[in-house]
Amino acid sequence: MWRSLIVIAFACVVQTAQAAEAGKIIFVAGKANVAGQAAVEGGFVQEGQMLSTGPDGFMYIKTADNGLFILRPNSQARIDTYQIDAKNPANTRVKFELLSGVARSKSGDAVKKARQNFRFNTPVAAIGVRGTDFTVFTDHDTSRVAVLSGAIVMSGFGGACNPGGAGPCEGSTSRELSAAQRGQLLQVQRGQVAPQLMQGSPLSPDQVSPPRADEPLAHGVGVGGGAAVGGQPNLDAQKTVDLVKAVEKPAPPPVQVPDPVVTVPDPVPAPVPSEPPVTPPPAPPVVAAIVLPDRDVVWGRWQVVAGRAPTFNLPQAAEQNEILALNGNYALLRSMGPDTFVMPNNGSVGFQLKASEAFIYTDYTPTFRVETPASLSNGALTVNFGSKSFATSFDLTSGAEAFKLQGEGTVGADGRLNGSVGSSQQGVLNLQGLLSKQNGGSAAYIFDSRLDDKRTANGVTYWQQSSR
Repeated sequence: MWRSLIVIAFACVVQTAQAAEAGKIIFVAGKANVAGQAAVEGGFVQEGQMLSTGPDGFMYIKTADNGLFILRPNSQARIDTYQIDAKNPANTRVKFELLSGVARSKSGDAVKKARQNFRFNTPVAAIGVRGTDFTVFTDHDTSRVAVLSGAIVMSGFGGACNPGGAGPCEGSTSRELSAAQRGQLLQVQRGQVAPQLMQGSPLSPDQVSPPRADEPLAHGVGVGGGAAVGGQPNLDAQKTVDLVKAVEKPAPPPVQVPDPVVTVPDPVPAPVPSEPPVTPPPAPPVVAAIVLPDRDVVWGRWQVVAGRAPTFNLPQAAEQNEILALNGNYALLRSMGPDTFVMPNNGSVGFQLKASEAFIYTDYTPTFRVETPASLSNGALTVNFGSKSFATSFDLTSGAEAFKLQGEGTVGADGRLNGSVGSSQQGVLNLQGLLSKQNGGSAAYIFDSRLDDKRTANGVTYWQQSSR
């Protein structure tokens, strides 16, 4: 009897170990981590492991049922559950969780047979599928989804729809979106249950974080399309990427047509007047020089918070500016023009805080939030060009409470600032910003930070270079 129990226990352990393998990494670029370790092509991803990418990071994961999960830059996610029962699809359970950033999910074979058991969670919404390929953007307060093929159903958390559930949340407040609704997306904000249908550009996930040129096409050859070996999919990363590139065949060269032979008759000499008129040469045309402005920083709040109207219209601003980052209720853009920012090789520069806005959000329940205005003071921002790094801090005050927030990060060659992206540590600034030549030297960044178990802060800062 004991021997039988040991055999049964061993079989359960083996089955659990097999179910714990969610997928295999088939491509990595830039900074990308799995469970705090650098991601490597050919490595496996287990259920529950934290996945993250840096400002330049991409990670492609082929799921256990030949699906696809892609994490784009500045993102955090986990494959919470990936349990497949090929003999009885009703027992299949698949659950993704995107904490921040942009991710793409393409349903695998098992998910297509058990769509009722698939769930894609964000901090504010649940997404189910109809056999689908879709992309999702989310931060702590807002989630947006666009569909590449198939259809999805989306609902904000509230009532019977909660983060711990399985399968799609379907009801009177859920909304569907299909690939036929080209250019549209669904958005859920914290506290909302019914998603809002919106025009996609410039808020779609692909605009916020564009895909790489080698990302598999929505209707092209899927990842892992190679031959099966020993009953397992061919997971060779380079072959997969090469296969995708092969789908995008170059256009055939233009047909060379020989120039026609044209016989020109001898010209008939024109009569020569005795006194030809003298015509003065025409004046050269005046060509006005076109001077494009430097690429200045554009920032502001684009959504209503605590009854306060937005400071600018994001769709209109995006028509004339490039969106660099979205964080909560704030957006950072860069004006059109030549790339005139040149990174110095050494030295450091200090900046003074000139303008700011922030709010504190207290989440009493998943659907009940209180928004409180806050002010910033004692700001400091120092950029070290030699080490291509920066450090910043300020005091966030609301009523009688004050919080010391600080952050640090890297400075890109184009002047972008990235610090502690995706951090949930209390008092640490998760920020994206930009240096500019505007007003003799300036900077701006949008940020969020966790204050305690229930409260977070979200805001924007604008700085001017200190006089020397």
